[in-house]
Amino acid sequence: MGRVTVRRPVRRISATGDRRRPDALAAEEPLELRVGGKALAVTMRTPGHDVELAHGFLLSEGVIGGRADIAVARYCDGVDDQGRNTYNVLDIALADGVAPPDTGVERNFYTTSSCGVCGKAALDAVKLKTRFSPAGAAFAVKSETLAGLPDALRARQKVFASTGGLHAAALFAPDGELAVVREDVGRHNAVDKVLGWAVLEGRVPAPGYGLLVSGRASFELVQKAAMAGIGLLAAVSAPSSLAVELAEENGMTLIGFLRGDSMNLYTGDHRVLT
Repeated sequence: MGRVTVRRPVRRISATGDRRRPDALAAEEPLELRVGGKALAVTMRTPGHDVELAHGFLLSEGVIGGRADIAVARYCDGVDDQGRNTYNVLDIALADGVAPPDTGVERNFYTTSSCGVCGKAALDAVKLKTRFSPAGAAFAVKSETLAGLPDALRARQKVFASTGGLHAAALFAPDGELAVVREDVGRHNAVDKVLGWAVLEGRVPAPGYGLLVSGRASFELVQKAAMAGIGLLAAVSAPSSLAVELAEENGMTLIGFLRGDSMNLYTGDHRVLT
């Protein structure tokens, strides 16, 4: 299995001197996702939890609605120069009756670690309609509970602690308990991994959870939450204008700048109890 971190020598210059030392870097490797042996997408990700990533990605693309829609996931083909499996090619077999995704010209098959919709070439392929409307999610959480979430997330970001180079996402319950935390060099991959966990655990749709992200709230992260039926997304940093518009359109609660005891409520503030 690919490594999560890589050690590299670095020359460190600071006010206290000039020295060489080893440094831990977050691993970034390509993952090719195939469906039925046919290439669907390549994403740059941190190795680990790849099956979750695949399930979350297919959920957020509207291909599947639950665990039963996937028959099997297996690594294949990818080998290094010594013939060893790189575990960088994952093939998904859909269950009988599940329609395969359209792999036409609207998809370019590549997403970077910073962009979750860069692989799409047509505007109508970007915005998707969820089969699990989050508008009716009865999820509600106290503001003081939300205030403690960033610290709770940081405490479980083990790889970030050693590299400083990973995003994180988590699903949390109304009492603030973090049900799952995943890290990845790509923020959209981290979200796909937690959504994939929910799929595999039979917890999608997930109206009983909120989604927490360590960075900003972008359009694609709001869309991923909506595709899972999640009614609340909280971000440590700022949202984009399209993120706010999409959250409002889907009846979601969107929180930004969740830092310390302060936060901005952009939409759906009825789910935040003070």
